Amino acid sequence: YSKGFILSVEALDLNTEAFHRIGAVSKLTGIPVSTLRIWEIRYAAFTPIQTTGKHRLYRSGDVKKAKLLKQLSDTGHAIRTIANLSYESLELLARQAHASNIGISKLADASAQLVVAVVGSELGVRIDLQKLLVKPLNASIELGDIFADLGSAIAGEFKTRPEILIVKVNTLNPSIREQIEALNTRFGLRRTIVLYSYGPEALVHSMRRAGMLLRRLPITEGELSDLVSSEIFVDPLRAAISTAASIVIPERQYTDAVLARVAGISTSILCECPKHVAELISQLASFEEYSQECLNNTAEDAHLHAYLRSVSGSARAMFERALEMVAQHEGISLLG
Repeated sequence: YSKGFILSVEALDLNTEAFHRIGAVSKLTGIPVSTLRIWEIRYAAFTPIQTTGKHRLYRSGDVKKAKLLKQLSDTGHAIRTIANLSYESLELLARQAHASNIGISKLADASAQLVVAVVGSELGVRIDLQKLLVKPLNASIELGDIFADLGSAIAGEFKTRPEILIVKVNTLNPSIREQIEALNTRFGLRRTIVLYSYGPEALVHSMRRAGMLLRRLPITEGELSDLVSSEIFVDPLRAAISTAASIVIPERQYTDAVLARVAGISTSILCECPKHVAELISQLASFEEYSQECLNNTAEDAHLHAYLRSVSGSARAMFERALEMVAQHEGISLLG
C-alpha cells in the first residue's frame, strides 16, 4: 500500500498511542467506511499504518481530523480542497464557521434589550414604546432617564446606565459637541442620536465621522421610533459582516467551460437538475467575483462587499458539492 507504511503489530507502541481499524473510525465519526477509503485513497486525507497482516490502523489524530473533515464538508467545503490541510488549519476553518453562525444568530436574539436616555423632555413624551417593540424578535427598548437639556444631563445623576442617547438641540456648535462627547465617554454609549434644527455643515460631517447619527428636524414620531428601534440590529449585523468576511472561502472547482458543458447536457432528470445547478454556480461565481472586485469608497463598503463575497462564495461551494452528487447520479464527467 503506497500511502501508508508497513509495521508489525509488535513494533507499535500501543502504550503511548491509540490505533483504530477503519470500522472503528467509522463508528467514532459517523462516516461510512467507503467514504473514509475514498478520502484516504483519492484525496490522501490520512496516512494509516499498515500492519504485516494488511490491516490499516488509524491514529487518534486521524479520527479527530476525520470528524473535522465531515463537519466542514457538511457545511459546503469540497473535500478535495481541505483533505490535505493540517488539523490546525481545519480547526481554524471550523472555528470561523462556528463564529459566523453565532454572529448571524444574534440577529434573532430574543433577549435583546436597550436602555435609551433622552435629552429634551418633549422627546420622552413622543417616543412610543409600543412602536419600539420589535415583535418578530421579542426584543424591546426601555426608556430610561429624561433630561430637559444637556446641562441637566451633564450635572444630573442617571438612575439607569444608557446604551443609546438621544439629544435634541436647536443649534449645533462646538460646545454642544463637547458636552455630547463627554456623555459618550462617561457611559461608553453604543450609539448617540442627535436631532438638530440648524448647524454648520462641517460640524455635522465631523460629528458623523465621530460615529454619531444626526437627523435634521422636524422628525415624525414614527421616524423617531424607527430610528431608535433599528439600533437593535446594528451591532449583531456588523459582527456578522466582520466574522463572515474573515472566513476562508474554498476555491472554485469548475471552470465556466465545464459548467456550460454540463448545463447543455440532456439528462433523464425531468427537472433538469444538472442544468439548473450549473447555472446557479455560474451566477454565484460571477457575483462572488463582482463583490471581490467592486470598488469601495469607505471602510463600511469594504466590509459589506467582503460579507457579500463570503455569502456568495459559501453558497457557490455548497452548490458545487450538490453538482458532484447530481453528476455522480447521472454519470456526468466534471473533468475540464
